[in-house]
Amino acid sequence: MNKIKAILFIFITTLMTICSCMKDDMRPITEFNTGDGGVFIVCEGNFMYGNTSLSYYNKTDKSIENTVFLKANGIPLGDVAQSLCIYDSTAWIVVNNSGKIYAIDKNSFKYKGKITGLTSPRYMQFINPNKAYVTDMYSKSISVINPNTYTVTKTIAMNSNSEEIVFCDDKMFVNSWSYDNKILIINTLTDEISDSIEVLYQPRKIVLDKDKKLWVLCDGGHDGSEFQSDAGIIKINTETLQIEQTYIFEAGTKAIDLKINKTGDTIYYICNNVYRMSINQTTLPVEEYIKSEGQNFYALGCDPENSDSYVSDAVDYMQSGVIYRYNSAAQCVDSFRVGIIPNSFVFK
Repeated sequence: MNKIKAILFIFITTLMTICSCMKDDMRPITEFNTGDGGVFIVCEGNFMYGNTSLSYYNKTDKSIENTVFLKANGIPLGDVAQSLCIYDSTAWIVVNNSGKIYAIDKNSFKYKGKITGLTSPRYMQFINPNKAYVTDMYSKSISVINPNTYTVTKTIAMNSNSEEIVFCDDKMFVNSWSYDNKILIINTLTDEISDSIEVLYQPRKIVLDKDKKLWVLCDGGHDGSEFQSDAGIIKINTETLQIEQTYIFEAGTKAIDLKINKTGDTIYYICNNVYRMSINQTTLPVEEYIKSEGQNFYALGCDPENSDSYVSDAVDYMQSGVIYRYNSAAQCVDSFRVGIIPNSFVFK
């Protein structure tokens, strides 16, 4: 009998300890009810550290709320958040190294669903309410997604990796970035690769201008790699698929990000500093638009409602990043801290 009492005592004590630990591990939930006009800031964090996060900036009162996914749902986001896209009322967060995509309400940040079973997802883009594409770094395929069921309906086989997506008419342009030099063209009606364009090494970013010309920022390859070329910007005619102009950066230039304004007539890019140029310029600008004062500029954002620019400073890639907001005169009107390695801005 004493033995039974002893066993019962141990069982109850253990259960109380487990319950106590579970209570300690519970994450408090924060209720959010944001409106339009805010900015999502994706902070990728460090590879294999699981410290990725999502921040939200209110442009009107200049307030910043960090780790909103964790606060709204009580669970961490995962390992390396690569990108975010918004379609209707839902924001889709692509978590690269975790191989999944979270769907959250764009105003409350509450969990709505997730897509799993992906290898190394990078970017997600919708073509209509029932169909979206997801690129991938390592699977050598693009996944076709049904967002209503959170499932992969089919894959498009590739001979290389895939990164960002730009749509033009019935064509999808995809840059094949890591250790590659191709822009791939996919027919969105048949989901088949129809052509490719060879550019400079490692086409990192792509945007489409108002004249349906594709602009490609190529970083030239990784330092120390045998796969290297000049870094530069390529301008491509999306109808003829011919390169119209090539802009070469000075040797040693660190080409990072490329964005275009709402009207599609001005591009912005990071090469150590931030530069701005008209789509009709035949040469690269000489003067900086925003000069780095020792910051490690990493990502750009162009506000579609005004001419404000957002620039992230990754600092040393280990501590909290810093965001700088500039008006159209390139004057800094705000700055604030976010998560580790802020890599993109998405405007609601």
